[in-house]
Amino acid sequence: MDDRVPERTALLTEQLRSVDPAMRYDAIRMARDLITQWRGDHSSLVVLLAECLLPKDAYTCAAAAEALGSLGPVSEPTREALASYVEATRAAHGPRVWASQDRLVRRAHQEAVRALARLGDLRALPSVLTALDEGTDAWRAVQVAGYLSEAAGDLTPRLSKLLAEVDFSAPPQSMSANALVSALGLLADPAAAPAITSAVTAAVRHEQWNVAASALDTLASFGSRVASALEVVRPLADAQNINVRAAATAAMWELEGDAARVVPQLVELLDSHQHHKVADVLGRIGPDAAPALPRLRKMLTAGYEWTRVHAAAALWDIGGDAEVPALLETLLAAWAENDATSNHVLACLNRMGPAAQPALPRIREELTLLRRSGRFRSISNDEELLDACRSIAARP
Repeated sequence: MDDRVPERTALLTEQLRSVDPAMRYDAIRMARDLITQWRGDHSSLVVLLAECLLPKDAYTCAAAAEALGSLGPVSEPTREALASYVEATRAAHGPRVWASQDRLVRRAHQEAVRALARLGDLRALPSVLTALDEGTDAWRAVQVAGYLSEAAGDLTPRLSKLLAEVDFSAPPQSMSANALVSALGLLADPAAAPAITSAVTAAVRHEQWNVAASALDTLASFGSRVASALEVVRPLADAQNINVRAAATAAMWELEGDAARVVPQLVELLDSHQHHKVADVLGRIGPDAAPALPRLRKMLTAGYEWTRVHAAAALWDIGGDAEVPALLETLLAAWAENDATSNHVLACLNRMGPAAQPALPRIREELTLLRRSGRFRSISNDEELLDACRSIAARP
């Protein structure tokens, strides 16, 4: 049915309302695919997916909850249905239903908890805490714990303890370390700084460079609130590994704000494979990063569109209006070449205010398109993209 979204929605609506359980089950995946791939008001389909959360049919419930968990902000209308299902299964199967011996009941409850947690709803917290405390499928709880920032006081100590228990001498555990660091970063609780700093030290000792860089990025996100970590961060700005060196230099800026100290190192790192990340940091520094302007202007001629986009955004943040003609052309060309760059392009155009007016025709065109776009073509990124387009287009 191609781009006939209303007709496809009508067909799926009938399937989700079918008296045939198999018909309803098959429609869950198809509804998720439609919402994932196409723009529009999908609230009616989302509500019908939530109506599949029937406690007596754990098999269908699990599929519906998993689908809702994948839909990001679009699943907001199902918040109460998800919460009701989570509370009903806890009442029916006990507070440890997250670890139920019944495989279908366990999966359905976990998927509903995860979907509810992604909405930042604290009614998901009891089951998340059960998972973290008892260890059953804890990794599934870690993946969503970061969305429950209002419960950082309960979650940060538990996640920090799990991170302290990671054996960095075993490379396969690097994935769990990264997941824990990511969750702590989303919670944004500086009380996690000691555990993350220790993780940096351990990861460097065992040459798990990607984990060390991720942990440094998380420390940087806390800003000056964790300036005490500088004792560990500063020496790593001279690390042999480029990923760690770039992350440590960026963290130094965020933790102490000394542009004169970090800009020369960042300019040097623009010649490394970390140049995208480095350009972003220079942009956050702003006008004090002016020594980087010549190198950033040169990057506008790079063959890779992502390099041009990161350089153009940094040029605006550092040089402002004087850089507009070249960077605006670069941003629009990159967007046309690869629509995955659109979130970065629109974020910069949004910051540019009136200077972005020449981009309005392309922005208005984007608002007429039916296919989802944005980074990874994910729902969250596409919704963010559309919000930016509307914001820019609405300006007088």
